[in-house]
Amino acid sequence: MDQIVLIVTSLLAFYLAWNLGANDVANSMGTSVGSKAVTLKQALLIAGILEFTGAVLFGQSVSEKLVTGIINPAQFAPQVLLIGMISVLAAAGIWLNIATLFGFPVSSSHATVGAIAGVGYLAFGKTAVNWSAIGLISITWVITPFVSGIIAANFYCFIKRWILDRPHQLQEWIPWLSALLISIFGVIVFPTIAKPIQTLIHLPIASISLLLGAIGIGTLSVYGLRNLQTVELTIAKYQVVSACFVAFAHGSNDVGNAIAPFAAIVYILQTGNLPQEEFKIPVWTLILGGIGIVAGLAVLGKKVISTIGEGIISLQPSGGLCAELATATTILIASRMGLPVSTSHALVGGVVGVGFIQGTKGIQFQTIRSIGLTWLVTLPISALLSSVLFLILRTVFI
Repeated sequence: MDQIVLIVTSLLAFYLAWNLGANDVANSMGTSVGSKAVTLKQALLIAGILEFTGAVLFGQSVSEKLVTGIINPAQFAPQVLLIGMISVLAAAGIWLNIATLFGFPVSSSHATVGAIAGVGYLAFGKTAVNWSAIGLISITWVITPFVSGIIAANFYCFIKRWILDRPHQLQEWIPWLSALLISIFGVIVFPTIAKPIQTLIHLPIASISLLLGAIGIGTLSVYGLRNLQTVELTIAKYQVVSACFVAFAHGSNDVGNAIAPFAAIVYILQTGNLPQEEFKIPVWTLILGGIGIVAGLAVLGKKVISTIGEGIISLQPSGGLCAELATATTILIASRMGLPVSTSHALVGGVVGVGFIQGTKGIQFQTIRSIGLTWLVTLPISALLSSVLFLILRTVFI
């Protein structure tokens, strides 16, 4: 019986990861495709490799915290929690699938959190749910897009004034652009990469990160100055690099949305006990999630990429780069403050911020309204779906 449950839940985890790849990963690459910095095929290849690498190598810590942060597993009997996590996988996967088919970028984090909260509430009432965590997530619905939009608008104003309007100064700005890009994304990515390197060369993580940053700035400067072309074509080179950082960071963080509930199921099946805080995530579950993410991106990712890259404003590489830099900056600030934020919300806010500087006539407000509505309903719909599924499964199997 346990083997059958493992096979079924493996398929459900793959299904959720598939839809996460089609929606969440796709929107992180949308600005690069929309600005023509990369083609759709190139974006799928870049995201596929880097999302998978980030998920498998560095996805464990996020996955460990997701299950125990929203509900207290100790309140559940092992079989009840197992059924609850099956309901979470199915509910979050179904909602992401629906949103993707309509091309709307939603937060996989909010879908999974909502589904877990729905199970906890139905099983043990309101005291079983960490409402302070839910409250923080709700606040970020409003704050994240606005903060990212303001940052993107300021980035774009700066680039427009000093580079776009003064193309003859482009060569002078290449090293500074390189430093800006490496500084923002490097703070997010380099400490993660530095951990395995530290075991080999025994230097502090901060020193390794600075070394990686210096190498990155030098390499990027040479890369940007080689075959210097028009301003937008040169900036497009930098957007390709930022897209790589986004994909890697996203894979290492968001694979937990698909794998955390599944890892809890695997733990219960293997031990018969409840997962405790900091329980270990098997590597093979991360690989399953990484494969699912890549497959979903390749098959269904085009719809959400089109919405982000073309459905809000008409993007150039300069605008796309500013939106990605603003997204990374917003996520970095939120992480330092301990606030849970959504890549989807930050990226859409960044694109809109660039659009306001370019002129509001080019903004598709109908698309923004539709996206906003799906953001508002993601958590409650996921909670409702998981509650209904949990009620059915508990009635049938317990």
